[in-house]
Amino acid sequence: MEKKLKLIWDFRGPAAQKTAQHHEIHLKEYIMAKNLTVNITGCLDINDLHSMAYLVVTESEMKPVRDALKPHRGQLYEE
Repeated sequence: MEKKLKLIWDFRGPAAQKTAQHHEIHLKEYIMAKNLTVNITGCLDINDLHSMAYLVVTESEMKPVRDALKPHRGQLYEE
């Protein structure tokens, strides 16, 4: 099975939660438009002023997605 990677976008400030939720909508649209293998996305609130949105991709799909969407960071995804 191919490795899965979690691409992460961080949002900070009073509007971080709503911005992360909105960004996730666009990540879902991107998955549909590009027919990506994995369709895992999500939002996570770190604290009141820091939230993140994420997209999980396979290792083989990572480079084109990374180059197109420019995530802030990434990590290995563990189910």
